[in-house]
Amino acid sequence: MDYDQLSREFLRALRGKRSQVAWSRRLGYRSNVAYSWEKGRRWPTAAETMRAAERNGVDLSAALKAFFGHAIPEWVESLNLTTARAAAALLDDLRGNTTIVELARRTGFSRFAIARWLSGQTEPKLPDFFRLLEESSTRLIDFVTAIVPASEMATVARQVELQELRRTGAFHLPWTQAVVRCLEVEDYLNLDAHEPGWIGRRLGMGAAQEAECLEFLRDTGQIVWTGTHFEGQTVAVDTRSRPDIGRRLKSHWTQEGARRIDAGANGQFSYVVFSASRADLEKIRLLHLRYFNTLRGIIADSEPSEAVAVANVQLFELSALDHE
Repeated sequence: MDYDQLSREFLRALRGKRSQVAWSRRLGYRSNVAYSWEKGRRWPTAAETMRAAERNGVDLSAALKAFFGHAIPEWVESLNLTTARAAAALLDDLRGNTTIVELARRTGFSRFAIARWLSGQTEPKLPDFFRLLEESSTRLIDFVTAIVPASEMATVARQVELQELRRTGAFHLPWTQAVVRCLEVEDYLNLDAHEPGWIGRRLGMGAAQEAECLEFLRDTGQIVWTGTHFEGQTVAVDTRSRPDIGRRLKSHWTQEGARRIDAGANGQFSYVVFSASRADLEKIRLLHLRYFNTLRGIIADSEPSEAVAVANVQLFELSALDHE
């Protein structure tokens, strides 16, 4: 991603049909700051950019709520979204459990600069803000298109199209998630060449499903053919903006777990039905979140890749369903 180019396109899209001079004056600047921004001679901070978006009629609260989907952070409602504090809250929220040291490694920024940005002590310029947002969450495209149309930014227009194709593919072909991971295991890498059906046998799925998944992954740029093997690309398919796809995937892997329970397959299949106070139920929910975040940390650092597995974490209150 060319973050400078994306920043120029994003700022140009915010300006709309106004002239650069008129837009600069509307933002309260005496100089033609829009010209300097769009030429990349100077950059606004993230907060300045959000103020410009709001000045152009963007409902930042609605945009962020659409971006986060059903899991809307508290600060979206409580903070002025055009401030450095809100920009810092966004970055800190999206990084989750990713350490500052790890973010520094991914971005090339110093950990001291990142720490100051995340605390709101200083503000990143727009290209740096975009880079940090992408390396924290892989959701930069979702963020910028929540504010301006993708068609106004050539840098992301094709990526948005591919992203939606990948999400749609995840809905119809949930096994693609496991197929990509299987390409990373040492047993596959040690094959002299790709063997049709090998992945299907390894994962416990059909050869026809394997072929369909590989074709789709290749068509959408999620894997490439090296001449002997398929190789996964670093592509994250984030479904937070499409809760229907998220539900479909959760349902698929839950059903796959049930299929393996019925077949007597090996695995850790545990449950407990219990009654508890609502206060303790909330403690258990937070415990599940901590467990899942710890799990993801272990997965991120695990080497070598030797097995493909599913961790299916569930906790729900037994009460009437909404549609009943």
